[in-house]
Amino acid sequence: MSGLCSLGLSKVSWELKIASEGARVETTCSRDHTFATLNSEEESDPPTYKDAFPPLPEKAACLESAQEPAGAWGNKIRPIKASVITQVFHVPLEERKYKDMNQFGEGEQAKICLEIMQRTGAHLELSLAKDQGLSIMVSGKLDAVMKARKDIVAKLQTQASATVAIPKEHHRFVIGKNGEKLQDLELKTATKIQIPRPDDASNQIRITGTKEGIEKARHEVLLISAEQDKRAVERLEVEKAFHPFIAGPYNRLVSEIMQETGTRINIPPPSVNRTEIVFTGEKEQLAQAVARIKKIYEEKKKKTTTIAVEVKKSQHKYVIGPKGNSLQEILERTGVSVEIPPSDSISETVILRGEPEKLGQALTEVYAKANSFTVSSVSAPSWLHRFIIGKKGQNLAKITQQMPKVHIEFTEGEDKITLEGPTEDVNVAQEQIEAMVKDLIHRMDYVEISIDHKFHRHLIGKSGANINRIKDQYKVSVRIPPDSEKSNLIRIEGDPQGVQQAKRELLELASRMENERTKDLIIEQRFHRTIIGQKGERIREIRDKFPEVENSYSISVPIFKQFHKNIIGKGGANIKKIREESNTKIDLPAENSNSETIIITGKRANCEAARSRILSIQKDLANIAEVEVSIPAKLHNSLIGTKGRLIRSIMEECGGVHIHFPVEGSGSDTVVIRGPSSDVEKAKKQLLHLAEEKQTKSFTVDIRAKPEYHKFLIGKGGGKIRKVRDTTGARIIFPTAEDKDQDLITIIGKEDAVKEAQKELEALIQNLDNVVEDYMLVDPKHHRHFVIRRGQVLREIAEEYGGVMVSFPRSGTQSDKVTLKGAKECVEAARKRIQEIIEDLEAQVTIECAIPQKFHRSVMGPKGSRIQQITRDYNVQIKFPDKEENPVHSAEPAVQENGDDAGEGREADPGSPRRCDIIIISGRKEKCEAAKEALEALVPVTIEVEVPFDLHRYIIGQKGSGIRKMMDEFEVNIHVPAPELQSDVIAITGLAANLDRAKAGLLERVRELQAEQEDRALRSFKLSVTVDPKYHPKIIGRKGAVITQIRLEHDVNIQFPDKDDGNQPQDQITITGYEKNTEAARDAILKIVGELEQMVSEDVPLDHRVHARIIGARGKAIRKIMDEFKVDIRFPQSGAPDPNCVTVTGLPENVEEAIDHILNLEEEYLADVVDSEVLQVYMKPPAHEESKAPSKGFVVRDAPWTANSSEKAPDMSSSEEFPSFGAQVAPKTLPWGPKR
Repeated sequence: MSGLCSLGLSKVSWELKIASEGARVETTCSRDHTFATLNSEEESDPPTYKDAFPPLPEKAACLESAQEPAGAWGNKIRPIKASVITQVFHVPLEERKYKDMNQFGEGEQAKICLEIMQRTGAHLELSLAKDQGLSIMVSGKLDAVMKARKDIVAKLQTQASATVAIPKEHHRFVIGKNGEKLQDLELKTATKIQIPRPDDASNQIRITGTKEGIEKARHEVLLISAEQDKRAVERLEVEKAFHPFIAGPYNRLVSEIMQETGTRINIPPPSVNRTEIVFTGEKEQLAQAVARIKKIYEEKKKKTTTIAVEVKKSQHKYVIGPKGNSLQEILERTGVSVEIPPSDSISETVILRGEPEKLGQALTEVYAKANSFTVSSVSAPSWLHRFIIGKKGQNLAKITQQMPKVHIEFTEGEDKITLEGPTEDVNVAQEQIEAMVKDLIHRMDYVEISIDHKFHRHLIGKSGANINRIKDQYKVSVRIPPDSEKSNLIRIEGDPQGVQQAKRELLELASRMENERTKDLIIEQRFHRTIIGQKGERIREIRDKFPEVENSYSISVPIFKQFHKNIIGKGGANIKKIREESNTKIDLPAENSNSETIIITGKRANCEAARSRILSIQKDLANIAEVEVSIPAKLHNSLIGTKGRLIRSIMEECGGVHIHFPVEGSGSDTVVIRGPSSDVEKAKKQLLHLAEEKQTKSFTVDIRAKPEYHKFLIGKGGGKIRKVRDTTGARIIFPTAEDKDQDLITIIGKEDAVKEAQKELEALIQNLDNVVEDYMLVDPKHHRHFVIRRGQVLREIAEEYGGVMVSFPRSGTQSDKVTLKGAKECVEAARKRIQEIIEDLEAQVTIECAIPQKFHRSVMGPKGSRIQQITRDYNVQIKFPDKEENPVHSAEPAVQENGDDAGEGREADPGSPRRCDIIIISGRKEKCEAAKEALEALVPVTIEVEVPFDLHRYIIGQKGSGIRKMMDEFEVNIHVPAPELQSDVIAITGLAANLDRAKAGLLERVRELQAEQEDRALRSFKLSVTVDPKYHPKIIGRKGAVITQIRLEHDVNIQFPDKDDGNQPQDQITITGYEKNTEAARDAILKIVGELEQMVSEDVPLDHRVHARIIGARGKAIRKIMDEFKVDIRFPQSGAPDPNCVTVTGLPENVEEAIDHILNLEEEYLADVVDSEVLQVYMKPPAHEESKAPSKGFVVRDAPWTANSSEKAPDMSSSEEFPSFGAQVAPKTLPWGPKR
């Protein structure tokens, strides 16, 4: 190496490159600086062949002296294990899925290969063998290659399938844990294995894949099955009561047997009512395990006896212990099994089973466990519960850490806390919690305020900023209901002073929000993205800067529930129309919800318009009035009552009117009452009377009565309770379905009136509590009426008359005695009601109503709603006939057989209705007649309307949308004749009340379509303009900009000739639209043509070396020049005859100015180009271009080929010795002719 350095080599580095196959060795020498020329001495002294190419070590030598290197190659190289593997698969021609030879490397096969490569990450190379089979080389990581192989087999090779039958119980072993074994088997064999489901009785496993893969998979499946055949399964019936003895305490005994015998034993858990014990394992060992368990079972059956003791149901869980530990503990200590009845059973009997001498000890332990725990409760208002628990349960954790065995339970909505655990610990915990409750009640307070729920999110603020500030500032807790509840009630809890301050601030915020206004800004759409900013940064900044600004408005509209369906319209037609026309979002409450409020969201003006539309629909449908009443704001809360109970009772009593109070804190005295006129007046009187009472002196009393008595106390139509109120002057409020306390009845009014009403009601309730039993006689023929439909009539009587029980005799007993049991007054009232029903049944008649069967479905209405309404309104029963199975009538008379004459009774009157048309109505005569009229009014009528045939398809609309909309809007059926009939008549079928509106709507649509037709004819005017084709690109403009502007400006369609159509004149441009507009568009095109004709084109010689700089990056510089001088500049394409010729087109003066500008640029840029070329001359030429002396190549001494002096070293400069690829080489002549 030192010799090389002395020759001027500044750096020589030798690298040894060994490929992963270990087959190729390269030696490279890199030189950084200029080489010195080797002197003649070194040239004349080349290295020997052995020095240059040392021989590889002998195998034996390596084994003998592994420590010593054998020559230069003796250093042992550690083998490198490649992480990338390569596998080759062969698909024979007959199994190839895609056999099209013309599409090799393209088409579906190539797409599939690309998909496989992308999905698996493996590399695929395909080649065709001589036999047209497909060879696929897959390279990549092992798992990727295996996945790719599976996909190749599935998608490129035709699939065969075979089945293999193995016992059903072996299937789970083929699948393996979580299906891992099956997946591994599929991957290994490149097949799809389908195993029948557990509920399928089949034992056939289907294997799909290549023949080779199927054979492998089949072999593996049979191997798994063969392994399982060596194992056996046995079931042993053992009484459930003896299972604990076999399992042993904590399952130790059964675990020991399993370990000793190597058998798996499955004992069903106590919760599963099965007696068999399952054994699985090797046959001999399994037999040992079965014998041992049989022995235990027989011994226990002989020796054990049982005793039964009563233990309170609530104490059973203490006997069981956590996870059944107490039972196991008793079993371990005494050897006695304790059997506890299931939790869903009412039994309190506990059975102890064991040896007689041990039962006493076990019984003592059972009672000790049962009495070791106690249950206690602490009274605490439910709103204080979370303060008792503390933040993240901190307060409660202090108690539970001291007494871990005490379980403390808080029940939501209940004013108590339940404690459960060891008696001593429970007493200590109870004292601590009672002290905590006393302290909290002394220093805590709460208040509830009503704020419209639409303002709640603004009160909360972004990420809770507002509400968190109020909480921290006033040291209170604020509970705002979630949006889904739509509740207005906000609860504030904490320090009394802080609660009042927080209440004041929240009401101020709400008041401010009510007075907010909105303003719409019109900003061009192209600026919207800029205003929003990247990822909404700018708009967020504006929102943060002005957090009080909001861009949406919402109002609530109370609408009577019965009118919601009219507001929605058939198929949602009405609500959809209001939404579209007002551009608002309208949310209606769910059908099964009690809410009557409709929420409208959008711009304020639009919301107001939508509200007016909705209220007008309600006003049209009913006589709705609106009255304002002035009541002092200080009385509002007391009039509303606790949770709105008082005001709700007035609203329900007065026919469900809406009473709207102003927002708390607003200072307004105006209360709005809306509803039917008579009900509004009634509600107004009651509200003013109640307000007067509240102003003088109001007194309240609560009494309790079972919920089933409430309907009886209220009376039919509220008669009884109204009588009490009229005589005493007190208001009586019954709980609604939403109230938690269903027993509570509240009496409000003056003290003496309330006490008198209380006395009357308590007397009534006391009478109801005195249960009597009576009976009455009812003819058995009427019994069915009372008990059908699962006793619906009896249920209604029970609900109405204080839960009275009515018992009819069993069917088939022919007894007419009916028993009534309940409060004396309720029994009398129920007896009277049953007598009324019987009278109705006695007076019942049946009449027929003939309506053609084809109209029955229409008469019934959706889901039978119309019939149900008539049945309720007229208290009748309606029965429709069964459908006629063969409605086709024969025109020929019936054939008479055996000479019989058609008797008088057999002749059918052609005018009489068919049986399938007759509807039966049962009830009182006058009610039946009224119901018949109502049914006949529901029969649809058909009218015909003349509509020109050519308009039919427009009336139907796209996919029938037009006609469907009309049918929904007018609630009729519209029949358009088939196109082949060419008829002008359209039939409308529906209720008579709807037909006139439908006809008017159809004719209005016809007028619209005719007007559209006329307009379409006017728009179809065509005008042709002759323009030289060379001007067409200029008229079209860049990306069609010029022609698009003309089209939009003049509202026309402009068609240019098709270049590929030789028959079409290439100079004709067609304009279509209104005549006036087409002429204006033609003038605009001709104006452009006139300007183009004035233009000139000049060629400028411009050095091609500066073209790139003049054009600029992405043509930016040249576009700027063209826009500035209003010219078009074209540069020559690559390969043009004159690369310097540039064409400038435009008006003469513009062309001259542009040429001057370009030539100035050329002069400037050319100077830079020349300077650059001069510098290149003086720069060092690249190393590979240096002139080199002809090399003699790499020469060595004592080479094998020099042993024979007749041969000489190969000449590297000879084209014969080292020919280049593709060159013709003359054959080398030898003395004895060519070599063979």
